[in-house]
Amino acid sequence: MTATAHATTTPVPRAARQRGLGALVRSEAVLFLRDPGSVFFALFFPLILAVGLGFAIPGMRDTIESPGTSYDGVTVIASFMPVILATAIAAPALTTLPSYIAGYRERGVLRRLAATPMRPSGILVAQVIVNVAAFLVAAVLALGVSALVHDLVVPTQPVLLVQAALLGLASTFGIGLLIAAFAAKASTANGLGMLVYFPMLFFAGLWTPGPIMPDIVESIARFTPLGAASQAMTEAWFGSGVPLLQLVVMIAYVAVLYPLAARLFRWS
Repeated sequence: MTATAHATTTPVPRAARQRGLGALVRSEAVLFLRDPGSVFFALFFPLILAVGLGFAIPGMRDTIESPGTSYDGVTVIASFMPVILATAIAAPALTTLPSYIAGYRERGVLRRLAATPMRPSGILVAQVIVNVAAFLVAAVLALGVSALVHDLVVPTQPVLLVQAALLGLASTFGIGLLIAAFAAKASTANGLGMLVYFPMLFFAGLWTPGPIMPDIVESIARFTPLGAASQAMTEAWFGSGVPLLQLVVMIAYVAVLYPLAARLFRWS
């Protein structure tokens, strides 16, 4: 009895926790790469979308003539690049992350982890690391290949572009974590994620990009995390202003969703 009590109260050395987290991240990455659906949607769908739109749809490689706007002289497909980045954010945040965590809850993995030195929170950190890495790989692939095959322009405000992308990533991941907080099954989490995924892409401009987005849709979109991210990245890429409202909206989502997800989270 004494040995048991001592084992449960003795703190785990920091180095051991770091090694355990590293092993968990590697394990989660292997599981991710073995899942064809996750690999396709999280890593390759933004690339296929960027290249496919440019070559499959007539007029996508034409130059936009819109004097006095930030899109003047930009090809249509180049104007889609912020939307492509938003797509790269949405897939891991709204589909992969929630379904994996809910699947672990469904199978009792989180409950069993509670009895090990690696607390259940480690699985959350590992999942976030793997899915953020998936976004970075998807973004590099999509933008790198698009730069080779399409006539892209260099972002006018690269630092702001990175900031907007990171805030978009953080705010959209907040929705994924909120879904993962209470979904009892992987199928439930996946269904809820997909239910949010397509409206988010709509407000991000996948079907109605910036130059043709109706004013009412644009006004609503700026108050959604992915829409705000897409608009902020568009301004950073092609404009010269600071999209303060969109940045504040994304920060507000982070400030609200993460504490809410932590409060609602169930380990079993």
